[in-house]
Amino acid sequence: MKKKPILLFVANEVYFFISHRLPIAQEAQSRGYDVHLAAPGDHVWAPAGFSTTELERLRITFHEVPMSRRGTHPLQELKTFFTLLRIYRDLQPDIVHHLTIKPNLYGGLAARLARLPAVVSAITGLGQMFVASGVRLRLLQPFVLRVMRLALGHRNARVIIQNISDRDFLVKNSVVKTANTVLIQGSGVDLSQFKPVPEPDCDPIVILPSRLIWEKGIQEFVDAARILRETGVAARFALVGNTHSSNPRAVPEAILQAWDEEGVVEWWGRREDMPQVMAESHIVCLPSKYGEGVPKVLLEAAAAGRPVVATDTPGCREVIEDGVQGLLIPVADSEALATALRRLILDQNERVAMGAAGRNRAVRDLDIAEVVACTLSIYAELRASSRSVR
Repeated sequence: MKKKPILLFVANEVYFFISHRLPIAQEAQSRGYDVHLAAPGDHVWAPAGFSTTELERLRITFHEVPMSRRGTHPLQELKTFFTLLRIYRDLQPDIVHHLTIKPNLYGGLAARLARLPAVVSAITGLGQMFVASGVRLRLLQPFVLRVMRLALGHRNARVIIQNISDRDFLVKNSVVKTANTVLIQGSGVDLSQFKPVPEPDCDPIVILPSRLIWEKGIQEFVDAARILRETGVAARFALVGNTHSSNPRAVPEAILQAWDEEGVVEWWGRREDMPQVMAESHIVCLPSKYGEGVPKVLLEAAAAGRPVVATDTPGCREVIEDGVQGLLIPVADSEALATALRRLILDQNERVAMGAAGRNRAVRDLDIAEVVACTLSIYAELRASSRSVR
């Protein structure tokens, strides 16, 4: 019996892989790939359906890797690197697909040492490293860029980038060559799950669905809600997501509870039924200050026909054209956020028109089926190239 080609994904969380890349893995299986995932073990908060148990049901082989998303302890980081190197040498995958920053860096270097035949690196945003103004991060940037050049420099590789700004930055800094990049705007959205429905018949509900870290603009959202409430605007404001004490940038639970009790915003916690969350809302807000790729929640909002208010940053502006599918505002500007939200809260006709434009954009450009097809074509191209490289 002919051996199946091995496709190995490497991610910093099982949850992220299942929520963002599972359709790609399942299509790969249907085309004859033996799919594996290397990632840290389950978090204590891992919801049902997003854990290693689910991988077993999906016939995806799991390889546990000690990896901290935010850790920088040298010994821990070396352990992560050498674990990946061992997995690569033992498994010898035909293609390895890295997701998020540490898998891209450590996995990219390990793939070159292990002489793997083909590598895909997905850049899901440049994160805080290249948008923050702190002295420490600025000093680290040249070093990180040098490591990225090495990690992404495999001779048979493609780098998937989610927005044009990130691609231009990486090309300008000689991290990648334009010819080796592929632009795929986000992880796609399932148009059969996220469908437009009429707005709820109640005061407008504005939601911010996200990881609850300060860089997502949580404080600006709360400030804007307070401004609008104090000026008599009738609306509800809700944070949708969870927080983790292990993350120093997470909004503390005590603060979230205090805001909820005060009534300035509601805290809905983590929700797995995002199509229903969109249906319950009127406006989606993401005032991110973060180096986003293309936020999945904006794809979902567009598909669900909900207008968006977001910051004018790479990733957000890939989905939202100002005045068409929503409104774009300056970064870290609570007053501008309040003004934009007031405009949409008070004008139902504009909300509905922008929501319809978002749905049209999703149907035209953001369908998950297109993302899956493009990714599988990259795999096929690299496999064909690897035969000649070898």
